[in-house]
Amino acid sequence: MAPSPQEVKDALHERLLGHLTHPDPAYQALLQEYPSRGGKMLRGLLVVYAGLAHGATLEASLWAGTALELFQNWVLIHDDIEDGSEERRGRPALHRLYPMPLALNAGDALHGEMWGLLIRGLNEGLFGPEVLAEFHQVVHRTAYGQHLDLLWTLSGRLDLTPEDYLHMVAHKAAYYTAVAPLRLGALLSGKTPPALYEEAGLKLGIAFQIMDDVLNLEGDQAYGKELAGDLYEGKRTLILIRYLQEAPKEDRTRAEALLSLPREAKPEAEVRWLWQNLLVSGAVAWAKEEARRLAQEGMGALISYLDTLPGREAASHLQNLLTALVERRA
Repeated sequence: MAPSPQEVKDALHERLLGHLTHPDPAYQALLQEYPSRGGKMLRGLLVVYAGLAHGATLEASLWAGTALELFQNWVLIHDDIEDGSEERRGRPALHRLYPMPLALNAGDALHGEMWGLLIRGLNEGLFGPEVLAEFHQVVHRTAYGQHLDLLWTLSGRLDLTPEDYLHMVAHKAAYYTAVAPLRLGALLSGKTPPALYEEAGLKLGIAFQIMDDVLNLEGDQAYGKELAGDLYEGKRTLILIRYLQEAPKEDRTRAEALLSLPREAKPEAEVRWLWQNLLVSGAVAWAKEEARRLAQEGMGALISYLDTLPGREAASHLQNLLTALVERRA
């Protein structure tokens, strides 16, 4: 019988914090700050249930799921620094609580702990080297996607198309959010992941990120990040790209002037103007429909295959989590 999602989440959280202990309490507090805030543990949950669905052991699945949660946390620390973000999981970003060099170093430390955990799992025979190779792919692809995202903002590019956005997000967020957990599930059980996992997983992961962009404009207190933070940070979201393509020339010029300013120089009134324009322009509704279409295509392609896996109860949990992922209920 597969453990419940809450049992898995609790186990992941306990292992994550337990792996980040240190005799120096001040240093430990830095390492545990983001993990201690909880979060949904969504990617770890996906890894665990994907592993169990394919026939992997619970221990191996929890080990790999914890490693992916370590990845998630160190990437968020670096991402918040690079974007100049204010909040993470409902509290100030780590570099707002501590001097930025200490926050950056904590992210580096979590990155190292991720590889240390994976090496221990390999040495203890929980999984083979192909699992470590998959984690390299996760880092490799996410870093390139982040490069594109940052480059567009730093260079002031505003001539982007929806296809540019989809290419960036496929690397930055979609691969590690949905593709990697599915592939890891197969690899943990000694199986070769089908090409379907990347094809369908990218659609699900992109849908997830589009809805994250929507929530940045429409979210409530439960969202956990700064509302309209993407506008202050100058993020080239699918919503913004669509708006700039469709906006009257005068509004586009005004929006581009605002987006050319660094965060600290953006007038709040102008940010609110652009925020409201995005909401009423139809760009948000269009982006939601794109997310819905991608999610439907991705889940439609996956369901029949997941139904053939040996761990039927775990596969059912996995399907529910993937559905919740794209509907932003998990």
